[in-house]
Amino acid sequence: MLGKKWVIAIVLSIFIATIGLAVENKGAEKIQIDGGSRGAVPFNHHAHQERLGDCNVCHASFPQEPQSLARLKESGQLKSKDVMNKLCIKCHKAEKIAGNKTGPTTCSKCHIR
Repeated sequence: MLGKKWVIAIVLSIFIATIGLAVENKGAEKIQIDGGSRGAVPFNHHAHQERLGDCNVCHASFPQEPQSLARLKESGQLKSKDVMNKLCIKCHKAEKIAGNKTGPTTCSKCHIR
């Protein structure tokens, strides 16, 4: 009887842990990034997460927090176009060269005035 209770407790613990992993915080589905004088940049956050699979592809450069890009720019820790040129456009161009469907590769295709 005692052994059966332990098995049930272990199975229940594994089940609860699995649910906890499945309810991962993925952040906002869509984000509007301040694009300065060129206009805002709408960003489909969840689509990028699904495509890339690893948050650190982007978030190695900035924290996973709302408005982190704006704060880093304001403090001088991040140059204005660092993320767009070093991450976004570079990745989009590499995907295009590889023959994959990709996002825009020019400024005017992302920024909305």
